[in-house]
Amino acid sequence: MPDAEPHVLWSPTPERVEAATLTRFARWVAAHRGVDVTGSYDALWQWSVDDLDGFWAAIWEFFDVQASTPYEQVLGSRAMPGAEWFPGARLSYAEHVFRGKPDSAIALQHASELRELDFMTWGELRDLTARIATGLRFLGVEEGDRVVAYIPNIPEAIAAFLACASIGATWSSCSPDFGARSVVDRFAQIEPKVLLAVDGYRYGGKDFDRRDVVAGLRAEIPSLEHVVLLDYLGTGAGDGRPEGMLAWRELIRQQEPLAFAQLPFDHPLWVLYSSGTTGLPKPIVHGQGGVLVEHLKLMNLHLDAQEGDRVFWFTTTGWMMWNFLVGVLLTPASVVLYDGNPGTPSLDRLWDLAAQSGTTTFGTSASFLASCMKEGTEPGGGGRDLSALRSVGSTGSPLAPEGFQWVYDHVGADTWLFSTSGGTDVVSAFVGGVPTLPVYRGEIQGRALGAKVESWDPDGVAHIGEVGELVLTEPMPSMPTSFWGDADGSRLRDSYFSYYPGVWRHGDWIEITERGTAIISGRSDSTINRGGVRMGTSEIYRAVLATRRSWTRWWWTSRATAPRAGCRCSWSCARARS
Repeated sequence: MPDAEPHVLWSPTPERVEAATLTRFARWVAAHRGVDVTGSYDALWQWSVDDLDGFWAAIWEFFDVQASTPYEQVLGSRAMPGAEWFPGARLSYAEHVFRGKPDSAIALQHASELRELDFMTWGELRDLTARIATGLRFLGVEEGDRVVAYIPNIPEAIAAFLACASIGATWSSCSPDFGARSVVDRFAQIEPKVLLAVDGYRYGGKDFDRRDVVAGLRAEIPSLEHVVLLDYLGTGAGDGRPEGMLAWRELIRQQEPLAFAQLPFDHPLWVLYSSGTTGLPKPIVHGQGGVLVEHLKLMNLHLDAQEGDRVFWFTTTGWMMWNFLVGVLLTPASVVLYDGNPGTPSLDRLWDLAAQSGTTTFGTSASFLASCMKEGTEPGGGGRDLSALRSVGSTGSPLAPEGFQWVYDHVGADTWLFSTSGGTDVVSAFVGGVPTLPVYRGEIQGRALGAKVESWDPDGVAHIGEVGELVLTEPMPSMPTSFWGDADGSRLRDSYFSYYPGVWRHGDWIEITERGTAIISGRSDSTINRGGVRMGTSEIYRAVLATRRSWTRWWWTSRATAPRAGCRCSWSCARARS
């Protein structure tokens, strides 16, 4: 439950407000669009949802989106489902990632239980991406083909995704700890041509050889023409790889110049998966252009990723937060990757990584923060230098007010804590961080620009200060273009638009406060109603964490660090994986 009285934990300094990209954008809108939105965030948000065409055209122009063919209009159709964004435009997501990045600048830092902390420059990332793209083309991959990956959160995964995006192939990934059945249930639906996989991985100090699983995937997905195996665990995936598989070193042996296919705005960029109540996981298709403009907005204006920033988010390639983290590369900031158990050898591991990498934004789950709180972890203890750290992001489940307080008591009083809630379905946030607003204990700062989020009662009436269904009454560019194989769109309509026809119902309980902040109570389809009192998942989490100290230790010392295979992940539930 939220605090009875709002309590401000943090307010940005005037210098921080002045330096925020959001501030520059608001002034640009006033100067170039003649709309004075500089007075308050509420004014900017209201304009962004009242004038969708004007707002998204402003995002396009402010961030200098390049298209080989210009768009005809911002919204060809605003119907939901079926909104048509920027018809006529042809562009490349990958081209915007690499645009203007000096070869010598750091693109990413990376560490794992198998690899010490290292970095990769933009020149090295561009080179690896070009080599993978060359190899994939040699294997016959063309625009529209699907390439799937059974790879952890390592640089090779990011380069492979960017290679696919540059060709116009559609990417999809699962973490290598997913079981064979879960992977087949996902990948087989989209009939991939190539599988990229690792020979194994290390988690919690234990090695897991996945070569037999990879061989099984090859046998069970008949569309596969090629399987490429990366020697990540060190099994010797040259001599030891199953017969007929290509070694990674052979894939990247040659290099042609990196070229960027110019693609329709809604051309499939990737397929993510989210479970319904029955049947196979829903294969959610997102378009190149929709993800591009949404992530330019989100990472620059809400995350406030700027030159010199180093953004970390603990995730795996099976969680939409990996796709979110890749989107940070659209900004001047660099990213920090980690593959492994965040509780090995202790919950200090990720805080050590933050210190070693100079992380400025530390992204994690509410469950991790709760575990640190219960275990008495001291992020700044032991001589650990977190002086570079400016912000902490939380997602995965609602962050309890006590979790907010713990961050300010133990990470730093000058830390910008932004809790965020969104979904795999839009690979973005509905509500989240606003760098120019104060942080209230237990509350999410505000509704995202361009996202017309409301709280509705069962009759479809919007209200303030009361818990209701989280709905979007206007489209967002990153809404699914389709579900793969859903030819008549019926599955897409049933998933989001059947409860309130023409309006996106997400399946979360939300309260919009009089201050414009938001409180997520949990899943509206996973709620206990006892004596007229609704008990959402956040209350359940808090009760469990308060009474089961040993449970939290098990959570983080077992293999429970990312969403469970098959989880719907509206705010990415961070349950234990099977």
